[in-house]
Amino acid sequence: MRLSSLPVLALSLLLAACGGSSEQDAAAEAAAAKAAREAKLAYEREVRDWRHERQERLLRPDGFLSLVGLHWLSPGATYVGSAQDNGTRLSLGPPQVGMLDVRKDGTVTLRIADGAEVTVDGEPAEGTVTLVPDSQGKPTVVGFNRGDASFVLIERGGRFALRVRNAMARTRTSFPGIDYFDIDPGFRFEARFEAHPPGKTIDIVNMLGMVEPMPNPGRVLFEKDGAQFSLEALDEGDGQLFFVFADRTSGHQTYAASRFLYAKPAGPDGKVVLDFNRAYNPPCAYTPYSTCPMPPPENRLDLAVAAGEKKPLPFPE
Repeated sequence: MRLSSLPVLALSLLLAACGGSSEQDAAAEAAAAKAAREAKLAYEREVRDWRHERQERLLRPDGFLSLVGLHWLSPGATYVGSAQDNGTRLSLGPPQVGMLDVRKDGTVTLRIADGAEVTVDGEPAEGTVTLVPDSQGKPTVVGFNRGDASFVLIERGGRFALRVRNAMARTRTSFPGIDYFDIDPGFRFEARFEAHPPGKTIDIVNMLGMVEPMPNPGRVLFEKDGAQFSLEALDEGDGQLFFVFADRTSGHQTYAASRFLYAKPAGPDGKVVLDFNRAYNPPCAYTPYSTCPMPPPENRLDLAVAAGEKKPLPFPE
């Protein structure tokens, strides 16, 4: 009897072992599924936090939503202010801020009008100041209207302009928010970076038709649904890769001209994380007073990038 019971015992032990293995496999699968869910939730929180910060930047008093004017300057002297007889007439501010002088040596000065309540970089000012344009770093900020309004000097295509802001602009005070596609991890890619020869530039056309060569350090390549795509990267000097792109949603679900995307430089493995869930509308989607770059032909994707920001929402009546 004992001998005949041995096969039964062996079979029982085998079944028990198999059962234990199945339970372990099930536990491992459950743990993996839980970890995947937690990673997905953490990723979605990260994207939502980024979007919240993006909107806060947009809504700052000196953000792009506060733009109310863009005035191109000609060589020579001109008066600037809100009075009708100024050569450069502002929509708000003192009747006369002062006299601007675009000099032959490429500098621009402002001789502040007597009695004008003007600040320069936040401090009360008088006399003559040299304005630093945005092309040379942080631009000089000329403030007025008790700090609610200001202008800075910008340079585009070798020309100077005044960019005017008003913290009380309707585009800022009545901003309806941002509309997004649902967060989709399928539009986050580990792209391969291909470096261009040092010093390479690419011609970028802005909304005004001006052409400017911009540093073009390389391109990134990624795959979606078995097809390969690439984007040319721009270098704005801030340590990031900047992409201006359009895709098959442009003009339909998303802003027609372009969208922007930033990414960290390639790591030692040559990879760049492209997360289109962070693709956002350029300033020109919200204001006519910006000079947004347009995507180069290489960055017009034959792909529907249903991720990131959608078309701007209409302002309330």
